[in-house]
Amino acid sequence: MTIYKDILNAVKAQEKLFAVLIDPDKTKITEIANFIERINQSKATHVFVGGSVVAEAATEILVIEIKKHTALPVVLFPGDITQISDRADGILFLSLISGRNSDYLIDKQVKAVSKLVNTNLEILPTGYILIENGIETAVQKVSQTQPISRRHIQLIIDTAIAGEYLGMKLIYLEAGSGATYPISAEIISKVKERISVPLIVGGGISSMYQLEEAYNSGADLVVVGTAFEQNESFFDELKCNESVILNEVEKF
Repeated sequence: MTIYKDILNAVKAQEKLFAVLIDPDKTKITEIANFIERINQSKATHVFVGGSVVAEAATEILVIEIKKHTALPVVLFPGDITQISDRADGILFLSLISGRNSDYLIDKQVKAVSKLVNTNLEILPTGYILIENGIETAVQKVSQTQPISRRHIQLIIDTAIAGEYLGMKLIYLEAGSGATYPISAEIISKVKERISVPLIVGGGISSMYQLEEAYNSGADLVVVGTAFEQNESFFDELKCNESVILNEVEKF
């Protein structure tokens, strides 16, 4: 069974997925064992690894350590080709379709091929849509692209549909790390209504209410990163409220 088939099966069964995003530049290797143990005890289904700016070789070192402590699929969420490691299970092959910088639309993807063809990574073509959230994000700075305004909902929808038309197997709505505002329920629900591929939502989710709202609006997989970096007790809140999440999802 592949990562993508597992996602499709979960969507079909209306089972919501949850990924913890770990940034190599914000994580101490000595703390990984304890952190991953808490992930294993939670409802997490995936571990994402990556960041906008990551030191050379840091990603592979982190992935190797993570794999020692969990059987969950480890998926690369790379900000650059230097973050590719064949020690992971898969990679979100991102195209920043919300921007117009050719480097992040296709150029870096082409440069990544020589590395990817020599790995066993499962390639997950992903249409990546950055949505304005109240602050300038690292993605915006590094990619030198402007996010789509959260008020331009039709443009967001059209961009997501265009991504699917181009053959993307996943659509990822991103508010950015530490976002002031997570992706709104209205945006999530309207995009979900118009696409047939799984929908990933991330950025700015720091409470159980926001997590449940994302699921109930149609997100198939929710990604949380900064909330854990800033407050590891979010794990405890997540465990205490798992039954609430499941009940809300069943209503969806």
